[in-house]
Amino acid sequence: MSLFPDNPGQSNIIELRDIGHSYDGGQNWIIDNCEFLIEDKPDQGQFVVILGMSGCGKSTILRYIAGLQEPSKGTVLVKGKPISEAERVSMVFQQYSSLPWMTVLENVGLALRYQGVKKKERNERAMELIKLVGLDGHENKYAQYPTLSGGQLQRVAIARSLLANPEILLMDEPFGALDIRTRLQMQDLLTSIWHKFQSTIIFVTHDISEAVYLADDIYIMKAQPSRFVEHIHVDLPLVRDRNTKRDANYTRLVHEVEDRMMSVSEMTS
Repeated sequence: MSLFPDNPGQSNIIELRDIGHSYDGGQNWIIDNCEFLIEDKPDQGQFVVILGMSGCGKSTILRYIAGLQEPSKGTVLVKGKPISEAERVSMVFQQYSSLPWMTVLENVGLALRYQGVKKKERNERAMELIKLVGLDGHENKYAQYPTLSGGQLQRVAIARSLLANPEILLMDEPFGALDIRTRLQMQDLLTSIWHKFQSTIIFVTHDISEAVYLADDIYIMKAQPSRFVEHIHVDLPLVRDRNTKRDANYTRLVHEVEDRMMSVSEMTS
C-alpha cells in the first residue's frame, strides 16, 4: 500500500518516482525504490516534514527537488515538469548561505536581479519580505556573522527564498545551529509565513517535537537502501502556538513519532 495520496484529478506539486542512487554503477544502492508524492493544495499549501536517521538521504531528497543533484535512476517532477524545465525551487540550508559581501537588501533581492528586474522594483519587493521576517532596520547591513546573528541570517535566507519562489520552500535543518529561544521564534515565524503564502514547505529536521509542531504530515525514511516507509498525519489544529505544545494530543503524537522512528531504525531492508 502506498504511503502517499494519489487522487485522480488532483495535480501533484512534487513527484519522485522509483528514485535510486548508486556511486558504483548500480552494484550498491544508497537510495532505492524511493517514492515521494506531494499533492498540490491550492489556497492552503502544506507543511511536510522528513525525518530519518543521519545519512539516510533526507538532504539528498531536497537536493533532487532543488535540481542541485540528479538521482542515478528515476524521475523527479516539479508541478508536473522535469527539473530541467521546471521553475527553480529555493532551498534554505543549515549553514548560513548569504553572500557576506552583499547587504541584506541585496541578498534578498538576488533572484530578481538575475531575472533582470530593475533595481527600484526589486528593492521595493525585497523590503516587503525583509519587513515580513522582522529585519527592517537591518537592510543596509552586510549579511555576515557577527554583524547579524544566526537567527537573523536564516531570516535573510528565508526572505530570499520566498521572493524567488513563494510556492515551494525547501528547508534542510535550518534551525539546527540556533539557540533554543531563537529556534522557537523561528518556528513561529515559519508557520506564519506558511499561512500567509500558502506555500508547500518541505522541511528536514532531527527534532521530533519540532516536526510535530510544524507539520501537517510527517514522512520517515529508513536507512540504506533508503526510502520512505512511514507516514504520520499530524492531527493538530492548523493554526498553532506555544500552548499547542502543552496539549495532550501533541504529547501523544511526539511519543508516537518517537516509537515509529525507533521501529524504522531497526529495519535492515
